[in-house]
Amino acid sequence: MARSIPNAQRIITALDVENKTQALALVRQLSQASLFKVGLELFSAEGPALLREIQEAGKGIFLDLKLHDIPNTVGEAARIGVRNGARMMTIHASGGKAMMARAAETAGEEAAKRGSARPILLGVTILTSLQNDDLAAVGMAPDTAGQVLRLAALAKSAGLSGVVCSAKEIEIVRKEVGPDFLIVTPGIRPAGADVQDQKRVMTPSAAVAKGSDYLVIGRPITQAASPAEAFAAIVRELEAGA
Repeated sequence: MARSIPNAQRIITALDVENKTQALALVRQLSQASLFKVGLELFSAEGPALLREIQEAGKGIFLDLKLHDIPNTVGEAARIGVRNGARMMTIHASGGKAMMARAAETAGEEAAKRGSARPILLGVTILTSLQNDDLAAVGMAPDTAGQVLRLAALAKSAGLSGVVCSAKEIEIVRKEVGPDFLIVTPGIRPAGADVQDQKRVMTPSAAVAKGSDYLVIGRPITQAASPAEAFAAIVRELEAGA
């Protein structure tokens, strides 16, 4: 089972939109939401200024850039993420232990310097758009579950706060890393929703029942006729499944 977190706070709304205007409109509409994901597309379009505006709206930021470079570069990028108010950040676990450990070190240093809470650094295991044949095509062992477990263990040993993994791997990851390591799950689709480009998906209530702590949900909320009602419906689904 996942730790006790209020259901509305479990949901990380993915701002997978093109620009600041669209993003801030969603932030304003979703008063019940507390965490918003800014990914590569939106960050490339708007930069750190958007993060400050989301903070000013009283919301938390999940900066999902999936950092992957040499240890010093990733470490300094993590430091800058903290300076710009990121509460959560992602790092590709496949970049190795030294890279992840450097990011954890610099992020912690910056948070202490600023008197802010230590950020949550998450190791990205295997993207939810990939399956065994995709791994084989890039020269990796065609064993999605095995790769996820190896990378999750490596992220924990490097001092990260948790991992990002598919809902299909929640149970095996939880068994591998124990109860105190965070699991953040993308590829979440409410019952009846289109899975779109995600290949390893699950409903919100099922993911939490298996042990996920946070759920990344984008288009089922942001492309709904009423994003606020779509968000509220997911909270109700989680409450019904508790």
